[in-house]
Amino acid sequence: MSHRSAVRTSIACLLLCVAPGAALAKSPTFEVTPFVGYRLGGGFERPATSTEPARDIDLDESSSWGIGLGLYRDPNSFYELLYSTQETSFNTNDPTLSRVDVSVDYLHFGGTLLFADENWLVPYLSLTAGATRFDADGYDSETKFSASLGGGMRLPFTDNFAATLGLRGYLTFIDSNTSVFCASGNDESGCLLRSSGSTLFQTEATLGFALRF
Repeated sequence: MSHRSAVRTSIACLLLCVAPGAALAKSPTFEVTPFVGYRLGGGFERPATSTEPARDIDLDESSSWGIGLGLYRDPNSFYELLYSTQETSFNTNDPTLSRVDVSVDYLHFGGTLLFADENWLVPYLSLTAGATRFDADGYDSETKFSASLGGGMRLPFTDNFAATLGLRGYLTFIDSNTSVFCASGNDESGCLLRSSGSTLFQTEATLGFALRF
């Protein structure tokens, strides 16, 4: 089963599990939040060759999209399943790298705390952890552990519908001096890049709409 198929199956299973209880509840117990965003950050190192020194290669900033599923623990907090994906490329003039399309996916589980009061704007704080998947055309994918911290504002239009505006930072843990984006069956010489440090950081601004059931 492909990675994207697994994500769709996980989301569908969660929806089926919570839908009966949500339908019977008098207050919302579940929410779905599709969102669009803009993500930037993330860098690797291009190994030195016989003609060129090693240099940093960053990912291009680009649009992203995703979905958040929430199962309410109480009126002001919920468990969260978060999926976000970005289609991007390497920010370089090197033709070997510039023609390679890259996707960066996050699949996380965690929780969100709402700071609800009498004000119309509702601040929130979100903490999640899970996996980051790097996928480049023609090369093996890489999956690493990651965590994220996010926050923002919710603008309720009704009790069951709200706009969300958020900012989230993703921190992915990568072994130092490890080759990435390697072709199957090749040794290190068949790899595009190396990790330039032990972590990779990306920031994502999002706009979404939360529908509660």
